[in-house]
Amino acid sequence: MEVRPAAQGRAAAGRVALLAVLLLVCCRAAPERIRYAIPEEQVKGSLVGPLARDLGLGPADLPARKLRIVSGDEEQYFTLGEDNTNLRVNQRIDREEICGAVSPCVLRLEAVVENPFNIFHVSVTIQDINDNAPQFDRELVAIEMIESTPPGARFPLGSGRDPDIGVNSLQNYQLHPNPLFSLVVRESPDGTKHAELVLEKSLDREKQRNHHLVLTAVDGGDPVRSGTAQININVTDANDNPPVFTKEIYKVRLLENLPEGSLAFQVKATDGDEGTNAEITYSFSDIANRARQLFTLDSRTGDVKIIGPLDYEEGKYYEASVEGKDGGGLTAHAEVHIDIIDVNDNAPALSLLPILNPIPEDSVSNTVVAVINVRDRDSGDNGEVRCNIDSHLPFRLEPSSENTYKLMISRAVDREKVSAYNITITARDRGSPSLWSRAALVLEVSDVNDNAPVFEEAAYSAYVAENNAAGAEVVRVRARDADAGANGRVSYWLADGSAGAASSVSVEARSGAVYAQRSFDYEQCREFAVAVRAQDGGAPARSSTATVRVFVLDRNDNAPRVLWPAAAGAGAGGASAAFEVVPRSAEAGYVVAKVVAVDADAGRNAWLSYELVQAAEPALFRVGLHSGEVRTARAVSERDAAKQRLVAVVKDHGQPALSATATLHVVLAESLQEALPELSERAAGGDSAAELQFYLVLALALLSALFLLSVALAVLARVRRAGPPAVLRCLGAQRFSVAGAAFPADFCEGTLPYSYNLCVAPGRAVAEGAWVPPPLPIVPAEELVVGEPCGKRSPSSSAGAGEPPSDADAPQVCKPARSRCARGKGRRAALGGCSAGRRLRAPLLTEEEREEGRSGAGSPARCGPALSLARWLARRPVGLRVSPRCGAVLQRGGGPGAATRDRAGVASGGGSAGKCRRCCGAAAAMYTAESCRCRRERALLWCVVLAAWEAAWGQLRYSVPEELPKGSFVGDVAKDLALELPSLADSGVHVVSEGRTQYFALHGKTGHLVTAERIDREQLCWLVEKCLLHCDVIVDGEMQVYEIEVEITDINDNAPSFLEAETELRMRETTAPGSRFPLAEAHDPDVGANSVQSYELSGDEHFSLAMQAVAGGAQRPELVLAKALDREEAAFHELVLRASDGGEPGRTGTARIRVSVLDANDNAPVFSQAEYTVRVSEDVPVGSVLVTVTAADPDEGLNGHVNYRFHKVSERALELFHLDSVTGKISVKEDLDFEEISLHELNVQARDGGELFDTAKVAITVTDMNDNAPQISVRSALSAISEDAQPGTVVALLHVQDRDSGANGEMLCSLEDGVPFRLRSSRGSYYSVVTSRELDREEVSEYNVTVRASDGGSPSLWSSAVLSLRVLDVNDNAPVFAEARYSARLPENNAAGALVLTVRASDADWGQNARVRYRLWEGRVRGAPLSSYVSVQAETGALYALRSFDYEEVREVGLWVRAEDGGAPALSSNVSVRLVIVDENDNAPQVLYPPASVSPSSGAVWAGVELAPRSAEPGSLVAKVVAVDADAGQNAWLSYELAKATEPGLFRVGLHSGEVRTARFPLARDASRQSLVVVVKDHGRPALSATATLTVVLAESVGELLWELGSAASAGEPAGSLTRWLVVAVSAVSCLFLAFLLLLLALRLRRWRRSQLLAAGSGALRGVPASHFVGIDGVRAFLHSYSHEVSLTAGSRKSHLRFSGGSCCDTLPARPPPAEPAPLLGEEPAAARRADPAAASGVVIP
Repeated sequence: MEVRPAAQGRAAAGRVALLAVLLLVCCRAAPERIRYAIPEEQVKGSLVGPLARDLGLGPADLPARKLRIVSGDEEQYFTLGEDNTNLRVNQRIDREEICGAVSPCVLRLEAVVENPFNIFHVSVTIQDINDNAPQFDRELVAIEMIESTPPGARFPLGSGRDPDIGVNSLQNYQLHPNPLFSLVVRESPDGTKHAELVLEKSLDREKQRNHHLVLTAVDGGDPVRSGTAQININVTDANDNPPVFTKEIYKVRLLENLPEGSLAFQVKATDGDEGTNAEITYSFSDIANRARQLFTLDSRTGDVKIIGPLDYEEGKYYEASVEGKDGGGLTAHAEVHIDIIDVNDNAPALSLLPILNPIPEDSVSNTVVAVINVRDRDSGDNGEVRCNIDSHLPFRLEPSSENTYKLMISRAVDREKVSAYNITITARDRGSPSLWSRAALVLEVSDVNDNAPVFEEAAYSAYVAENNAAGAEVVRVRARDADAGANGRVSYWLADGSAGAASSVSVEARSGAVYAQRSFDYEQCREFAVAVRAQDGGAPARSSTATVRVFVLDRNDNAPRVLWPAAAGAGAGGASAAFEVVPRSAEAGYVVAKVVAVDADAGRNAWLSYELVQAAEPALFRVGLHSGEVRTARAVSERDAAKQRLVAVVKDHGQPALSATATLHVVLAESLQEALPELSERAAGGDSAAELQFYLVLALALLSALFLLSVALAVLARVRRAGPPAVLRCLGAQRFSVAGAAFPADFCEGTLPYSYNLCVAPGRAVAEGAWVPPPLPIVPAEELVVGEPCGKRSPSSSAGAGEPPSDADAPQVCKPARSRCARGKGRRAALGGCSAGRRLRAPLLTEEEREEGRSGAGSPARCGPALSLARWLARRPVGLRVSPRCGAVLQRGGGPGAATRDRAGVASGGGSAGKCRRCCGAAAAMYTAESCRCRRERALLWCVVLAAWEAAWGQLRYSVPEELPKGSFVGDVAKDLALELPSLADSGVHVVSEGRTQYFALHGKTGHLVTAERIDREQLCWLVEKCLLHCDVIVDGEMQVYEIEVEITDINDNAPSFLEAETELRMRETTAPGSRFPLAEAHDPDVGANSVQSYELSGDEHFSLAMQAVAGGAQRPELVLAKALDREEAAFHELVLRASDGGEPGRTGTARIRVSVLDANDNAPVFSQAEYTVRVSEDVPVGSVLVTVTAADPDEGLNGHVNYRFHKVSERALELFHLDSVTGKISVKEDLDFEEISLHELNVQARDGGELFDTAKVAITVTDMNDNAPQISVRSALSAISEDAQPGTVVALLHVQDRDSGANGEMLCSLEDGVPFRLRSSRGSYYSVVTSRELDREEVSEYNVTVRASDGGSPSLWSSAVLSLRVLDVNDNAPVFAEARYSARLPENNAAGALVLTVRASDADWGQNARVRYRLWEGRVRGAPLSSYVSVQAETGALYALRSFDYEEVREVGLWVRAEDGGAPALSSNVSVRLVIVDENDNAPQVLYPPASVSPSSGAVWAGVELAPRSAEPGSLVAKVVAVDADAGQNAWLSYELAKATEPGLFRVGLHSGEVRTARFPLARDASRQSLVVVVKDHGRPALSATATLTVVLAESVGELLWELGSAASAGEPAGSLTRWLVVAVSAVSCLFLAFLLLLLALRLRRWRRSQLLAAGSGALRGVPASHFVGIDGVRAFLHSYSHEVSLTAGSRKSHLRFSGGSCCDTLPARPPPAEPAPLLGEEPAAARRADPAAASGVVIP
């Protein structure tokens, strides 16, 4: 029994210990305030404290945590040191200036760290040092004492002032020793010490009238500081009644917004004496300097008025001593205590600290983006500030600590919806009226690749006509991406699933254009689909796909194809199929046969029409235009031939129409036996065809052998004459000389720069040969040598300059010609007139360059060799720069062009080393010198241009005057930056200016920089002498930025102006001449000479104008009184002050000055009391009169008329009180509030008509009433709490206060019932709201908790506050499907991707925990994975079919769908889905019997033939059509119908059985072969059908006869086809052989004619050694570069050979001479060569 109390005691002790530990942890968890203390007057940089160490930050953490301090004060007294660890003093700290008498003096600031973000509060206490000595308000104190003053009388001496506090403040007073006086120190309730002089002995005025004392004030500092005051005591005559104040201490409460001149209060003293001894004057005997600047005391009335602005934030309390002295010199003293009541006159001040800008659009909620610091200098409710922002923004403000808010993201931001947020933060205090301020914060949202490209259309359709050109554009797809930059740049690709269509189409990655890769064929592919994927440039990239369905449109590209009758040779049964028997008894309209044709095209292109084009008897038969049925047009007569051959044309309706023919053989016979002879005749002739084929094959073989033998003999003869091949000759070439430049060994490839012209004139037997240099590109050869302007072609040339002849190998006949391109004295022969050999063109020319050369050669132009060569080289892509002035080439690098220039002899005039040689005669030397000179000039020109460009490179500067209209020209940017105008739009050139206003723009067409807005220099550059605007020109295509600086020059667009157009000055008539009065200056926004330059004064001789120099060199006008004023002469003076600027034209501004002359006034009004004191309750009715002030003025007239007004009182006092200006009554205008202002001190000023005044003070004390309800402020609160939070979790910290005092301020707090929260009292007036039980978000997701606070007044007042608290979700609920199981019906043949059904599951949780995703349980269907049949969309639960279902294969599919939420860990649930496949009528009936028609070669030609005896009765069973349908149900019900029959009335078909029976007796006229077409239909919608063809023969044994007939007829057709091809082959070989023989004969005749033409010539060039020639493709030329004219005339036996100067190209690799050198100009016998020794020697001029 004794153990239980001990156990209970131990349990209680444990709970207490646990509670203490929890409190300690909570205290440490809460943000601590770091406190430092330093003495004042520390030098800058002094150490305050190790801030980083006290915050627990090491040196390694400082860069990442970004420690900084934030102070809400305007003065930054502290800063972080260079090491960013220690807190140091930033500027001088004077404790007395900052805190005054407040102790302790604490400066607060916040330390902000990041990663993670946190705020720490730092308090620095400023300790006082003894840096101020005590001082007295008056250094000389005069005291008058009546001689009758009894001993022991005390006289206040005032108190010294020491700004220091504590022991450093004033501690004691000391009086110089005097036997008559002693010193007493009195301490007031607030601790202030006052010195009083005590009279120890009676005074005797006759012995000593004055006494001089020294009063010393001593502080307690170390070292001790002191201050002294002189006391002069004047002993006056006896006056036995001193003044007596109504109060010893006047306590006054004044609103800080009382206006100046208001009566603050009034002091009142009475004196029982009479006469002058009763006249009391008031004065301040002891008052601080600051208070003296704010209050004035009327010496007669005792009114204390406000003369300076009151400010609660600068001074809250003032104390003064008032002395009342009567006419006899007796005094009385009273203390005045003035309390300043705070008024809400300071709006909150906001300071913003952005943390994250720009904001990524994928930022999560609760991300801190900025910190807001709020300060309000007011106190109490006036200083409590609440901040808010617009509720529609995705941000929220959360209090962080005292006066600090965090701006956090409340919900997701989307840059595509809003790219930037202009957040206006409003701070509003709780004053009445409330004041507020705003600050704007612009937060930009940076882009994240969160949007996939979206196609403009989900599916595209394109129509392409077949046989299109490969590469044609099919369709253009477009997709847009809402993202920006690279994330929004879309490229297009073919999707992975479109691999099959990749060979058909391709997509252009940038534009989305889909091109056809091949030509389409409608008959092979009528449509196809391809998936195009659009992918953006983000990382990771996002994409989307669109389906492009391409429809191929039909063209009439297929001729009709005749199915029956079959063409000859179509098969073994072709002959029998084209044979019909028509009885001669057939009447008109008898159906002979039906031409069956099809067209592979579609639509109108497949509409067929039939026409009979050939017949033995045209009038006997006709063909149905659309049916193709061949019928008899009339009755068959006896004279008609037994065999009829009909040819029918089948045409389609395309454009153009295509056709085919069908041949039908008709035998006119009554019976089949009569037709047999005709059939036998057709089968005869097979033996003769075989014999013909044998002879044709033999002839073909003989002709082929003979042709091949002839070709071989011709080739061997040609090879024997030609010698070794050209390639072998090139490989065996040897150099005969090494001097000079050589051509490379690849001249055999067409690079030989030689050609020759051979001109033969058959009419007069003249042959002219000229060997010329190669034609340079575009430039004729004569221009390269002479350098002359050539305006047109040579009249003898068959091709233009630079243009090859139409046939390079054919000989041309022309006349000798002379060029017009000659200069000076000499004239040169025209070259290149015509060509008898192959013209070898320069290999560097492209086809485009040749075309340009042709076009340029035909137009007159200045085309010297340098200019033409320069133009050609300017187009070369590698390593060349050309000046148009000359033909020299500036070689910057190697490349293929270098070697080619050396080979062509155009790069440097000759050698490979680039040296200028003197070669090739005088013309070549002149050209080489000109080339060298031009190259040097061009190099110098490039250097000059480059230097000039580099000098001009940099910032562009322009200057424009202000106020130009919009669009005015600023500068030619395109020209200055060398930007081409056509490329401006393509390059993306735009102008970016500083700031939000774009003052300049770039004109897209001209490239000019123009003004985009009105430019006002005074608005942009106020008080700045040189106004500069900067902008940047950005070239997107080149990624270049060019800076532009535009100077805005000033124009004189503003006239000088005065702030006040009229100014009134009042001067007394006693003012002395020479007095100066400052005048207001004129302001002119212009600068320089356009600003104010001079002033002028006009209007009166009494005044003049003087200029006073001020700081900065400016001058200020002053009005000088030049002559004494006389109010009786003039009471007013009107003056005009004119200010002029120096602009052109000049502008002026004027101000009128009115000078009023005042009369002299020597008596001021005097109040009856210096201070008036009133005590009222705060519920005093409005309109009640509180006090009446009176003042008297002994003057008369206007100077003696007194008016009352408030002087220097706050605005709040003016709102509360009314002063009657005539009677002096002060009444209440509005309700008074003790909590707002408990003491009102008003200064009332009485002013007479002469501008003399007196001031009295009115003190109105307000007593308290219970009129304020308690106030609840939420110091800290959670906006959200997790639903799994434990009971006792703190959710809010409240502070409760009541502005009333006493019992009215006692408070009681409580919570509403029914909420899972309770109040827990904390220290002081703080309460904590904690959870009392567990929370469940699914039951209640949000709580609005109402906190009620009531006071103890009578009646009691109360207030409430609502705490909004969201309950955060925890993943404690699994998804629940809307249905227990799902089922769906899906028709077969569905489209792939079709929606089957949608499953829905809901999750009671919220957010990510409630985000449900769906997936399939894997299974198998018919051995295949279930995922290949169906898929489920993870987000929506939509179930899609991945393939087309076939009811015949799969009739039902069962699967499971799983729903899983996004929590951690995730919860899930399953549901079963049953998918039923519904049958569709997609299978046509299949005919089992009779089988479908097959080829005759298969041996089953007659598988569908049935025999029916002609004696069959009606109803006899002929056959049965057997068909089945793979569908089910009604889709498989089959019905049979006879669609076509030779004799429609002979047979019938059972509707449901398919049995074919005879409907009547067969007649003799019935055809023996009956063709029946039976249609089998099902009952689906739409109905599908199939046809069965049944052949019924009305005979007993005709089957064997027809089989043999069909076999005999089918054997002749292949033989006829083979015979036809053999005939064609023999004809072709014969034609080729004959053409070959004719060609050989023509060549021989041509050679013979040439030998006859040149036989008479002497062959002057035959003796030239072969080593001097080179030959390519039959062209021979001299090894040296020669120009020859050869005139060979057969009749005169004379020849002339002319040679030009040697070429600079001296050697050329040459092939060895052949064994028998061929003559140059033709064949010549050896005897002729021996007979002419001069010709054998040859002539060679090197």
